[in-house]
Amino acid sequence: MKVAVAKYPIGRPRDFEAFAETQARLLGEARAAGARVAVLPEYLSLELAATFPAAVHADLHASLAAIQQHRAAWLALYARLADELDLHINAGTFLLGIGDGRYRNRSDWFFAGGGHLYQDKLALTAFELEVGSIEPGDALGVFEVDGIRTGTAVCYDSEFPLPVRAQREAGMRLLTVPSCTDTAAGATRVRVGCMARALENRCFVAQSVTAGIAEWSPALDVNSGEAALFAPMDRGLPEDGILAATRGDQVWAIADLDFEALEATRAEAQVAVDRDWPAQLRPAIGAAKVLSRGE
Repeated sequence: MKVAVAKYPIGRPRDFEAFAETQARLLGEARAAGARVAVLPEYLSLELAATFPAAVHADLHASLAAIQQHRAAWLALYARLADELDLHINAGTFLLGIGDGRYRNRSDWFFAGGGHLYQDKLALTAFELEVGSIEPGDALGVFEVDGIRTGTAVCYDSEFPLPVRAQREAGMRLLTVPSCTDTAAGATRVRVGCMARALENRCFVAQSVTAGIAEWSPALDVNSGEAALFAPMDRGLPEDGILAATRGDQVWAIADLDFEALEATRAEAQVAVDRDWPAQLRPAIGAAKVLSRGE
C-alpha cells in the first residue's frame, strides 16, 4: 500500500470553491504519484475561516462557529474526491460543533468506493483547554482500508501509548497521525511519539503536518515540522525508523508500505516490544516501591 502524508502549506482561500480546488490539485498529485492513501493535517478546517471577514477569522471562537456552515460541503468534497481519484483520504481534522457552543476535533476518513468514518481527538493540549469550548472524544476505533486494519491518533494522542496499544490489539497495522504544531519542541514531541508507537506496536505510522505562516489565524499562525512515514527500527527496516519524510517545500512524502514484510520481521526481530508487551504487566512490577539502602 502506497501512503502519502502531507506537509500542507496553509493558504488563505477566498471561498470554499478555492479551497476545494486546492484539495483536488494536491490530492490529485498524491494519486498521480501512486498513493492509495493520503493523510492531511490536523486543523485543516480552520483554513476555511479565511473565507469570512477579518472580525471572524481573527477570533478563534467566531471562526469555529462560522466554519460549521461549510461542514456539508466539506463532507461532499472529500467523498467526491475519494471516488473520483480512487483514493482513501484521511482529511485532517474538522472542529465540529456538537451543540451548546461545544466542539470536537474530528478526523474524517473518506474511502474509495464510498463510505465515511471518523476518529475524535481524545487528549486535549493546553491550547485546546484554554479555548474552553473543545471537548475530548470518548471512543476509540479501528477500521479496514484495503484489508489493512487502520487507526488514527490525532496529534497529541500519538504521545499516549495505551490507546494506540488498544488499537494495535484490535488489529491495527497502520496508524495515521494528522498533526499541527507551532514550535520545534511541539513538532519533536509528536515525531518522537510517532516513532515510539511504531516501535512498541510493530506498525507503520503516517504523520501529516501543517506548514507555513498564517498570521490571519489565531490557531494556524505558525506551523512547524516535517511529514513522515515511520516503521520500527529493526532488521529489514530503516535503522532510523524513517521510511520517507518531506524536506523544504516538498508537500508529499510517499512510501510503499509492505505489511507482509513488516509481519515477517517479528520472527527475526532484534527486539519485539509488541510481543514482549505483556511482560511489563506482571503484578510484581505493577507498582514501584521506595527502597531503603538498609534493606
